[in-house]
Amino acid sequence: MKPPITALDMQDMVSHWLATPLNGYLGSDYGQDAKSLLQQPQSDGQADTFLAKLRRDVPILQALPAGAVNLYGVQHAPDRLDLIIEIAGQVVAVPRG
Repeated sequence: MKPPITALDMQDMVSHWLATPLNGYLGSDYGQDAKSLLQQPQSDGQADTFLAKLRRDVPILQALPAGAVNLYGVQHAPDRLDLIIEIAGQVVAVPRG
């Protein structure tokens, strides 16, 4: 019997997704483009689209209840915004590079 998937396992899956560029696998749109998210107005709904793609690409996240996967922006002076994804209480920093 396999052990259950933990929040730390999901954190690793999301970290892998964040490290994979959009269309990073031949024939698949798996991956993300976080830089484009930073270039959009915060009120345009792109954060919801970003999280919806994350849930599609990492299907285990669909088993979590609503509100268990969140995206936050942390403002740093003078003009830097760091993105953070929270999965079931575990935090994953979105790489800026």
